[in-house]
Amino acid sequence: MRKQRPIILAIVGDSAAGKSTLTNGLVNILGVDRVTVVCTDDYHKYDRSERAQLGITPLHPDCNYLDVLELHLERLHYGQPFLKPVYDHSTGSLIRPEYVRPREFVIVEGLLGFHSPVMRQFYDVKVFLDPPEDLRKAWKIKRDTSKRGYTAEQVLAEMKKREKDTQDFIRPQREHADIVVRFNPDLGTAPEKAGPNLNVRLVLRPTIPHPDLSYLLDGDNHTSSGIRLELGRDGGRPVDFLDIEGNVSAEHAQQLEDAIWQHLPDLRPVRGDQFGDYQDRTETRHSHPLALSQLLITYHLLRKYNDISQIPFAPPVAALSRLQSTAE
Repeated sequence: MRKQRPIILAIVGDSAAGKSTLTNGLVNILGVDRVTVVCTDDYHKYDRSERAQLGITPLHPDCNYLDVLELHLERLHYGQPFLKPVYDHSTGSLIRPEYVRPREFVIVEGLLGFHSPVMRQFYDVKVFLDPPEDLRKAWKIKRDTSKRGYTAEQVLAEMKKREKDTQDFIRPQREHADIVVRFNPDLGTAPEKAGPNLNVRLVLRPTIPHPDLSYLLDGDNHTSSGIRLELGRDGGRPVDFLDIEGNVSAEHAQQLEDAIWQHLPDLRPVRGDQFGDYQDRTETRHSHPLALSQLLITYHLLRKYNDISQIPFAPPVAALSRLQSTAE
């Protein structure tokens, strides 16, 4: 049998935008033994105390070994192992590196995954998480006070320090995504009280082929069901907006799930009750909009996997360069 290269998904977003939550559901769907997860935070140059002394934030490209990340993405693309640095978020320290061997699917998640054209060329699917800032602030306070030992005041002070780098380096990456995911509460609902009832808007750009959901365009029935598809523009470009309300019923969520997977009937994943979960401090909760977002992304990964299943590896870029030099 010919070996197939890994399928690589990139999930990019600011700190506490929901990257790990989205990733965990995808791993559950695809299977732990089939997925390798790489966090780009591991490529920080400096530990927490060094960053404080230097006055630099982890969002700044100069605070990260992005050239090493580019080399490792190439190795991932060609299914080759490498020794990856590791950053411990709980202590803010750089610890022993780990040996990484890519499996069938690779999820690369972090802050600066779309920063350079070199990085972007290795991804099969690119996702950007774009929650409103007040919601991200609530998520970050909740996470960093419960898991990373910060006070709420420290979290807010750190977010203020990072704002310029967020504006300069994180938000511009949104333009490179195939899918933009934006969770948001209903108008008038405080972000910290929204819970599992967050709505989601998925911006589906035509840079990859999405499943045919045109039946959702046909009017009031789908508006009342809590799921609707609209044609529109995002940043001047034509896109589809898929809106899923937080209170969508399990029945209507199942209908959308069936509509997605009818396009790949032989690759249907695990049951819907095995994804869509997230941690609210010590409590596990379920969100239909989250589950459907994870499902749509999984569809793209499996579609790509199916598309290239008969395509053998090409030689790595470095090998091609050597061959060209020899020929000259």
